[in-house]
Amino acid sequence: MDSDKNRTIELLSPAKNIECGLAAINHGADAVYIGGPGFGARKSAGNSIEDIKALISYAHLYGVKIYVTINTLLFDQEINAANELIHQLHKIGADAVIIQDMGLLETELPPIPIHASTQTDNRSIEKVQFLEDVGFDQVVLARELSTSEIKSIKQATSVPLEYFIHGALCVCYSGQCYMSASINKRSANRGECAQPCRLKYSLKNKKGQVLYKDKHLLSLHDLNLSEHIEQLIDAGVSSFKIEGRLKDKDYVANITAHYRQLLDTYIQKKSKLKKASSGFVASSFEPQADKSFNRGFTNYFVNGREKGIWSIDTPKALGEKIGKIKQIGKNSFTLDSAISMNNGDGICFFTKKKELTGLKINQVEGNNIFPNQITGLKEGMTLYRNFNRIFNQQVNNNTSKRKINVDIVFEELNDNTFSLSMLDDDQIKSTIEAQTLTPDIANNPERALSQIQTQLAKLGNTAFAPANVHINLKQNWFFQAKELNALRRQLIDKHEVARREYFKAKERAFSKSEVPFPQEELNYTANIINSKAQAFYKRHGVNNSTWGFEKIEHIKGAELMRTKHCLLYMNDQCLKEHPEARQQLPLTLYNNKDSYELSFDCKNCEMIVKKAPK
Repeated sequence: MDSDKNRTIELLSPAKNIECGLAAINHGADAVYIGGPGFGARKSAGNSIEDIKALISYAHLYGVKIYVTINTLLFDQEINAANELIHQLHKIGADAVIIQDMGLLETELPPIPIHASTQTDNRSIEKVQFLEDVGFDQVVLARELSTSEIKSIKQATSVPLEYFIHGALCVCYSGQCYMSASINKRSANRGECAQPCRLKYSLKNKKGQVLYKDKHLLSLHDLNLSEHIEQLIDAGVSSFKIEGRLKDKDYVANITAHYRQLLDTYIQKKSKLKKASSGFVASSFEPQADKSFNRGFTNYFVNGREKGIWSIDTPKALGEKIGKIKQIGKNSFTLDSAISMNNGDGICFFTKKKELTGLKINQVEGNNIFPNQITGLKEGMTLYRNFNRIFNQQVNNNTSKRKINVDIVFEELNDNTFSLSMLDDDQIKSTIEAQTLTPDIANNPERALSQIQTQLAKLGNTAFAPANVHINLKQNWFFQAKELNALRRQLIDKHEVARREYFKAKERAFSKSEVPFPQEELNYTANIINSKAQAFYKRHGVNNSTWGFEKIEHIKGAELMRTKHCLLYMNDQCLKEHPEARQQLPLTLYNNKDSYELSFDCKNCEMIVKKAPK
């Protein structure tokens, strides 16, 4: 395992577009992942090369890295275009590309670092070792891994490990879900997932007894590992990833700022660790994770299997729990809590039928809350706030700035020659010499010195903040403000260029190898849908492989999903504890359109979903 003193801790934030990318950087992200003009696993979140280039320029000022997602499976006719895109991204200075399709490794890649997407199903020591040996620079681990499993992987490898800490959860192992593709040819592995896991289903046993009726049985709460940052760092995670490439700017800003504070607190306690980028954030609001979109939170499997990871009553955002209804009047209600409500807030509640219903708050008068309608509300009912108008305004209108501390030195070299220099926290220094200044002897030396200091410290809306201003002059000079301002602006421009050059993307040539893959035979779950991917696995010792789900019209008896979420466990009928429950099998998951057979791999604590036989 790497020594702690060699580890940087990276906060990795999502960007739907350049606006979200800028929000991520301004609120403390060390790296941002964003989709390019094609081949990203969120098809609706693509961005132009020009926008990505602009984001890279801004990011590198702070030492922030930009990773571009090329993480879909590719058909043969798409490989060349994807390769050309990677060459374009290398040319504009992207720091890495995140890929899923191994066929890309059989093309001639530019010298750009490559990261293994979570879509490559990275949940074993052997798989991560293989990816490291092949030449991946970072590996995104499966969300289902516990800290003990992560620690075991880290002890056996040296590649940086990336792990999701917040956001929506796929119920299936990433890259292994074929449910959407089987229903309507919308492949999750090609960025087109229709999210059938968020739909309503019923569940019946072998005898036809209905165990659940019209519930969102495959829908999970959202991930929130705020309380587990320290143990994840200790386990070996280097990159902490926030999910959300379809989320808006306010979500990215709030959640990034939230985890920036948490990570900084821990990094400050560990002298051998450091954050992966520069500067500090002066936030104009207090981040609160529960006030952004969420379906309720879960730790998922970070500590092993736990109750309550599921959200079967609704796949929609609940928001923050605000309390129960204490009393209902003619047009208003009061709460049993002291939480302050605002005009324009959105609230929601579950009806008797467990249907989520939303209301808007029209007016708040003292303890009395007046919604746009009172129908459906009952005393004792639990309410949630899924839209906090005041908080959202604070986030959307925030003036948070990211700054880099600099020491400024203005000194006299010789007659009529002066230098102005800037040294930042990364020990990057820029200096300019000025021979065009026209100083006069100061009538009031103290005032003249103060004026020089004031003018040089005016860094305004730049990326820099003056930590110290040192003035070393041989005489008591007076300078015109416009001359000092021009000199300061010239130095700022030069220092920005120096920082971007210092933090430009590191080149990393990829070399093809013949490292043996952990398996010699592969089925459709290896997601091979082009000839180059087939050649890749053959190069690495796979003697027999079949085409992936997207390439074959029908695979008889195919697993559409394998998941750690177990409906028997949810129903308190875990087969390890209740072997008699096996008499109910097989279970059938169904709705008006589709029907699936459920089986259970108890050795690995996994539930398997297959198309039900007709």
